[in-house]
Amino acid sequence: MNLYLCAVMAGVTTLLLGGCASAPLTTASTLSSSDQLKPGKTGRTTTTEYRDGPALAQVKRVYLHPTELVTGDAARYTLKDDEKELVLAEVEAQLCFELAERYELVREPGQSDAEVTSAVTWFEPTGTAGSGAAAAVNFFIPGPLGVRLPGSLGGLGGEAEMTADKRQIAAIVWARQAQAVGTDSPSLSRLGDALQFAEPFADDVARVMSPDPLPQQKTYTAANDPCAEYGDRIQASGFIFDKVTGVYIPSGRKKTPTGEASDKSAIQ
Repeated sequence: MNLYLCAVMAGVTTLLLGGCASAPLTTASTLSSSDQLKPGKTGRTTTTEYRDGPALAQVKRVYLHPTELVTGDAARYTLKDDEKELVLAEVEAQLCFELAERYELVREPGQSDAEVTSAVTWFEPTGTAGSGAAAAVNFFIPGPLGVRLPGSLGGLGGEAEMTADKRQIAAIVWARQAQAVGTDSPSLSRLGDALQFAEPFADDVARVMSPDPLPQQKTYTAANDPCAEYGDRIQASGFIFDKVTGVYIPSGRKKTPTGEASDKSAIQ
């Protein structure tokens, strides 16, 4: 334990000075237009955003397109096929969960008032060795904030837009990188940070795409859940492991026709 503590304490000053750097927004875009985007959040999450409030108020039914992956230089890291499947499935699932609380999700574009497209624009792998050491230190030094070691900080970048009659009515470009000091859980998977950031990405997408005032939140049963193909909204095994050990374990969610999503660990 002492060796772990000494290693962390020696680097705490450096981590505190550099631990709050903003994640970079990418220049690549799948959006139909970026002309109306304005600066939004800054800090550990960085966004540019646009929303047409009156147009959003007219939307009741939404079609969610599959999430895409931007490749090339802007992606920063190339995903293997199995990694791509995991990241895209998690992002798409979280978008479905959030949007379904606000809108009726339909199966065909022709049934919708608006369509939502999304893309993962960059991916920063989580350093697994540094994350393991940080988790051990955090276990012995409990508190609201954890410490992440250099080389272990992963991240995710994404963008999404809603269009109605082929006109953009909401859009967001989003990026987040794990912080050296904060509440981001370390992970033993190199996809760990990207996967756990899928939910806050979807939260911000849904925020930008929601009318004001918010409609009454929709609830579903297993029989009528439009997001059943993505499995459970909360992956219990990974959630419990995180709370007990402080280590985030991705569930390895996969989109399936029946909604029986895989719950295998995504440690790689």
